[in-house]
Amino acid sequence: MSTATALPLGTAVRVNVPASSANLGPGFDAIGLALGVWDSYDVVVEGSGLAIDVTGEGAQEVPRDRSHLVYRCLALGLGRLGLQVPPGLRLVCRNGVPHSRGLGSSATAAVAGYAAASALFNVALSGEVGIDLDLVNELAADHEGHPDNSSASVFGGMTLSWSERPPAVTPVRTVQVVVHPDIVPVVLVPGTTLATAAARAALPQDVPLKHAALNSARAALLVEAMSRRPELLLPATVEWLHQEPRRLAYPDSMRLVDWLRSLGHAAVVSGAGPSVLVLSTTDRAAEVQALAMPDGWRVLVPGIPTVGVSAVRLDG
Repeated sequence: MSTATALPLGTAVRVNVPASSANLGPGFDAIGLALGVWDSYDVVVEGSGLAIDVTGEGAQEVPRDRSHLVYRCLALGLGRLGLQVPPGLRLVCRNGVPHSRGLGSSATAAVAGYAAASALFNVALSGEVGIDLDLVNELAADHEGHPDNSSASVFGGMTLSWSERPPAVTPVRTVQVVVHPDIVPVVLVPGTTLATAAARAALPQDVPLKHAALNSARAALLVEAMSRRPELLLPATVEWLHQEPRRLAYPDSMRLVDWLRSLGHAAVVSGAGPSVLVLSTTDRAAEVQALAMPDGWRVLVPGIPTVGVSAVRLDG
């Protein structure tokens, strides 16, 4: 792929990656939406040793060694691209994405690590920063086990992803859907957390055929609602596969979803929860923000970035 196997000392890149909300109701493990809440990472090649500095969300919980998720994906990505993992590396993490709240924090970290590897590879190859988004999408989706969150963080906007079975040359494929300009995501973030693994464990291995058929129709309607007819968002966000089986895992979130939907707002659990996403519109978003939320919940109106992960070179 390249004769370059080692990165020069002082090589440095900054990677910015947005949060995401997955599923949007019926689009389980397939549909994602980028959100304008950002993580930023500086990766600097130094002499020896690993130094990791973390500020912002999750700063007290994340590790500072080689088990750090961004570092692990960076190392895997460099290996995939034929580059040596530098013996010395400094990783500066500025975390804006809340952890363990259904906003794709692990996906943003995986995307950031693989994107940094791609950016460093291109610096070594040509001196110019660039990211192979398709490769990052493939690697991050494989790491996550599903492409919904990671693909939205890679490409921005709304993404539809599917896997080729058996795997093709590119096992994960993603297309973007242009979101209607009137759609405004409002994110309700609780003070409590929920591990994705715990939420996954609550899901059944099999679902009734009638539920699968009903869900397929709403997933198709969701694309129409998000792209052309926002007035259909409420019926388009009904689903049968994941929220009800997880109700006991996030009862407060489901009570909030039920209440908001009774008022006519297209509310869903964001990803694996426990955050709640309201797919509102320009004429109703202020109404959602003005509602009295339960204690401990905060309201974000992050917007939808139309581009995803990016990188710039920091060294000369």
